[in-house]
Amino acid sequence: MVAISGQFVDRCVVVLGGTAGIGLAAARLFYDEGAKLAVTGRNEAALRKVAEELDALAIRSDISDTTQTAGAMAEIEEALGGIDLLFVNAGVGGFAPVDQVTEAFWDQIHDVNLRGAFFAIQKALPLMRDGGSIVITGSIGSVAAVPGNVAYAAAKAGLRAMARILAKELLPRRIRVNMVSPGPTDTEIFKREASAQQIADMRELMANVVPIGRMGTSEEVAKAVLFLASGAASFINGIDLYVDGGCLELG
Repeated sequence: MVAISGQFVDRCVVVLGGTAGIGLAAARLFYDEGAKLAVTGRNEAALRKVAEELDALAIRSDISDTTQTAGAMAEIEEALGGIDLLFVNAGVGGFAPVDQVTEAFWDQIHDVNLRGAFFAIQKALPLMRDGGSIVITGSIGSVAAVPGNVAYAAAKAGLRAMARILAKELLPRRIRVNMVSPGPTDTEIFKREASAQQIADMRELMANVVPIGRMGTSEEVAKAVLFLASGAASFINGIDLYVDGGCLELG
């Protein structure tokens, strides 16, 4: 496929959690820009579709399992030789008020969103080429005091702190590390196990909550990811970019 601008032609891009939502939207944009792709996910059927659509190396891997992550990185090294751009998008959500948070619930969210993300980056670093870029999916939930969101918010806040330290430690290698934090976004996860009426009701609710008057789309967040990964953001490092329709600043 002919690249739109060519800014990622022959660049090796890895999307961890790239079979749906923001991850898939970003993978498609990277592909359109000429990248060589490796995508991970847990759903084999979705991985097969991504492999066919985007000519990607599709690897079944659960980011909460460090052994699987190590295996995925070995496959990526063999197939691509190295990584220019790493997008760490895999994540899970879950709501529970403080008095109902169990250890199992806490661990489930943190094992993916914080522990899994950190060790995935750690295992990817030997493959990262100097001058590369890492983008991590955060959430405005890390700073917004949303009742019931304590476990998820704590994980994403930890991820934010981790990203800043990584950005500092990787300065000698000129590897930039940035985070993109979506607000309410109309993704497949949002629609999962919801009726058409529930989806419509949620969109109406968000139209009244989000200052811009609607939910965001996966593609809008993905465009921010590509910007941070690209040379256009060469002087941007260690930031958390809110893609939230003004929720935090204007809400």
